[in-house]
Amino acid sequence: MGGGLIGLATARELLQRGLKVTLVEKEPRPGAHQSSHNSGVLHCGLYYQPGSLKARMAVEGIASMTQYCAEKRIPHEICGKLVVAADPSEIPRMEALLERGKANGLLGLECLTSEQAKRIEPSIRCAAALRVPQEGIVDYAFVARSYVQDIKDLGGAIWLASRVCSLEKQRKTWRVGLAAPGSLSTKGQEAESIVADLVVNCGGLQCDRIARLSGLRPENRIVPFRGQYWKLHSRWQDRVKNLIYPVPNPELPFLGVHLTRMIQGGIEVGPNAFLALGRESYTFLQPNLKDLWDAITFPGLWRFMLKYPKVTLHELFLTFSRRVFAKEVCRLVPGITPDDLQMGISGIRAQSMRPDGSLVQDFDLAHQPGMLHVLNAPSPGATASLAIAGHLANEAQKALEMVS
Repeated sequence: MGGGLIGLATARELLQRGLKVTLVEKEPRPGAHQSSHNSGVLHCGLYYQPGSLKARMAVEGIASMTQYCAEKRIPHEICGKLVVAADPSEIPRMEALLERGKANGLLGLECLTSEQAKRIEPSIRCAAALRVPQEGIVDYAFVARSYVQDIKDLGGAIWLASRVCSLEKQRKTWRVGLAAPGSLSTKGQEAESIVADLVVNCGGLQCDRIARLSGLRPENRIVPFRGQYWKLHSRWQDRVKNLIYPVPNPELPFLGVHLTRMIQGGIEVGPNAFLALGRESYTFLQPNLKDLWDAITFPGLWRFMLKYPKVTLHELFLTFSRRVFAKEVCRLVPGITPDDLQMGISGIRAQSMRPDGSLVQDFDLAHQPGMLHVLNAPSPGATASLAIAGHLANEAQKALEMVS
């Protein structure tokens, strides 16, 4: 259930292991949400806690994704990035990041002086920088389309415009009720339900709601955070070479605004992170009242805002002021003006939040007999989708064993 990158990759993996697989997706096309509304970065595992599942998935994932893109001739590039210490106070955090990256198995990391960093990115302003050579860029919408073709070639079925509306446990199977079925493989095919020995919930922005349909009662809630990206004016095309990131503050919940060269051309800046008016509301002109009520009545959201009042206020200003956004970018690359920022895409992060207001940072899986739920799939979910699919296929076996 769910036709994003992780759902598609998992269906592909299960087919390769000899299972008969049907994937259902409520949208009329696969990869319609997080999989195609992102910065297009190939993450190599620099930021993640050593020993965590997502750190391991990131390192395995970028290797498998790079190999896959090369085999399928998907445009991609391992271009490297700079993590910029904008002032001397950030250098100790940058050095700690270096040690974390080494612990995660990253290769070629090196701390650079301001002069050395400017030879790579002449437009930056920094006290020092960390060079990360294994980072890259790709078009994930292209990857999603390739996964779809793989699934079809392996004999799998993909049902589009098919919203899961009920999950009924039978003796040793699950009955999956579909509100509006459709299929890529057989045009015009219609069915009210699918009976399966194994169900895997990769519902992304809707994963907790799907889990509740099965009788599970996860205490954590998906709270949608909207991130706005801006495109830099074409005059900056040759002045930003690759990827420029800030040094993250480990005490704060979000990474911060960064600059990304896109594989299809152009420079993207962003994102901010502020409460979305719906789990799939990409603009403030399209609120979803049910989703909004679901978020604002969740105690965890209010505790989160009380814990991070300055961050909440700052992200609010970033959301509604292009001038403030430009000022934020100028910490990394001076000279960018509000007029240089042109509206780009927006994305929504399916952030799992605990009732105490803390964010779930790692992958969160839940098992039922014959069912596996992916209740949090944070970055690097896109990059590591192939590696995650292998892990989920192993976990799915545990769910099957619970039946017997």
